Amino acid sequence: MNKLKQRYVAYFRVSTQKQGRSGLGLDAQKHAVESFLQQFGGELVTEFMEVESGKRTDRPEFTKAADYSELSNAILLVAKLDRLSRDLHFVTSLQKRGIRFKLCDLPEIDQLTIHILAAMAEHEARMISVRTKQAMQEAKRRGVIMGNPLLAAQRNTDVTAANDKRVGEQRLWQSKIIKVIQHLEQSEGITTCKAMAKALNERGLRTPRGAKFTVPIVSRIRNSRKEKASCSA
Repeated sequence: MNKLKQRYVAYFRVSTQKQGRSGLGLDAQKHAVESFLQQFGGELVTEFMEVESGKRTDRPEFTKAADYSELSNAILLVAKLDRLSRDLHFVTSLQKRGIRFKLCDLPEIDQLTIHILAAMAEHEARMISVRTKQAMQEAKRRGVIMGNPLLAAQRNTDVTAANDKRVGEQRLWQSKIIKVIQHLEQSEGITTCKAMAKALNERGLRTPRGAKFTVPIVSRIRNSRKEKASCSA
């Protein structure tokens, strides 16, 4: 059985409009990605480019790239760490979401450096847990009654929160997949539901239940958009 190629989503960022127009910095980033793929192999499924300061966390193209990577089980690929962000919290938030990423100049940084930083945070979390347990034991020793005495009566009587969470997760997934569909429409000129379903499936994307995309599913997603985009089979 042939081993499936690792898929990558490239993200490029330049800091100024001048750099974006001239290609200054962008060409070097693209060369780094090309060199990485030549050395380590893999398939570049799509790419996103942004003209924005690395200090900003509200970067729409980065959001699209991260969502695309998450939905297609691909690795986010950037030339250098500073093209991603210099903010440690921003970088580690990717790990919390389960989004894998690699740096072309330091291919092992997500497995080494980020893991070290995550281990430090995990150690602190363990210490907090230990201190909390010690405080609870001390409170019990003093006779403090722990827990909610009304918990048994309240448990499993209200499913509103669970339903709201499920609806929220469905809406979040839909907002992400709509961005992917819009990207494919704009970058590859895909217009029909049949072609769109095929493109999504080929890229390894699936519905929240793990099913493949079909024409009716794509049609419902497109019709949910504010512009009520039409969809031919």
